[in-house]
Amino acid sequence: MTLCVVVVLDDHKRLEQLRQQLAAQQPAPTQLVAIGSGETAMPSVDRLNPATARRQRQRTMARWLMPFGFLAGLTFTQITDLHTFDLFGSWGEPVIGGLLGMGSGLMGSFAAAASVVSEEEDRLRILRNRLEEGNWLLLLEQASGQEVPWSLVQQARPKAVIRLGED
Repeated sequence: MTLCVVVVLDDHKRLEQLRQQLAAQQPAPTQLVAIGSGETAMPSVDRLNPATARRQRQRTMARWLMPFGFLAGLTFTQITDLHTFDLFGSWGEPVIGGLLGMGSGLMGSFAAAASVVSEEEDRLRILRNRLEEGNWLLLLEQASGQEVPWSLVQQARPKAVIRLGED
């Protein structure tokens, strides 16, 4: 579990000072990324990319929905008196039904993952707006059990400090 905090600064010089001070801390943060003009682009940071989170949600859902879809398709083919795939024989017909159910589970995972809007995506939208205003962001990730050096962060006089969810 890691704690992720994004510090919004309006001065590039203060961003560099804060980044150097945080990197010199013992223990050092697990991740320290500057984002903005002349620095890393926001979409290239996986933690700040909603498409990456959506893709991960879809894969997790597919892992559950595809096997259940296969079993549902297999069961549906067995309990109904429909013989849609009769040319595949008594063993092939339920398997084809199961494969179609598995495909439905895969499609459902895409639809469900796209329809979920998390609270974190709202925070990411706020961060994107801050970047468009000409600010810089400093992504700070601390390992579990380690405290964020709040005194250093406050000394940099940030415009905002946004805490993202824990991983």
